[in-house]
Amino acid sequence: MKVTVAVPTFNEEKNIKAILESVRSYGDEILVVTAKKSTDKTKEIAEKMGFRTLVDNGKGKGDAIRVAIEHAKGDIIVFIDADGSHIAEDIPKIVQPIKEGKADMVIASRFLGGSEELHGNFSKSLRMFFSISIAQIINWRFGTAIGDTQNGFRAIKKNVAKNLDLKANIFDVETEMVMKCYKKGYGILEVPSRELKRKGGESGINLWRMGWIYAWRVFRNLW
Repeated sequence: MKVTVAVPTFNEEKNIKAILESVRSYGDEILVVTAKKSTDKTKEIAEKMGFRTLVDNGKGKGDAIRVAIEHAKGDIIVFIDADGSHIAEDIPKIVQPIKEGKADMVIASRFLGGSEELHGNFSKSLRMFFSISIAQIINWRFGTAIGDTQNGFRAIKKNVAKNLDLKANIFDVETEMVMKCYKKGYGILEVPSRELKRKGGESGINLWRMGWIYAWRVFRNLW
């Protein structure tokens, strides 16, 4: 099974070179999806490094994920964020359960591997609480035992991803992927992976502004 490593980006010129170098040896294809609203040189840097690049439709991360799913050449798509918080060396253990037929999607779990981002100030602690709450609602609804529904570092079969008919436009796309996989009977596994601190720039997640969007995404996929 061929593997596409897809990297959604938005103004990540400070991090993109290191990220792409780190994932280079773990995919049969490296696909960079840059945001239409980007104002920096992320796309130019990726192209100069010889990687395939696409531009999303300007709607957010969920949009970039759909673009990657539509255009990926691999049988398995690995999504990894461009902020340097994920450990590329963990890609093989995320992909392996899919290759062995044990799962349709595998999530790199921060709750199993630890996180340097979800602890510290009030905002980070609130994010962790919110993530745990979403996971428990999902577990209640589907009778599952998933811990980390939010981490963007994950692998999924391309045909499964296409069958999910994803609608989310921002960061709630990860939650939508999990809930729709369960609704359609697909298997999900988690493997430990440590989340590091962002290497440069700032996160685009604002829980105060986006929390209601996450809540609505969960509610509309309960049935």
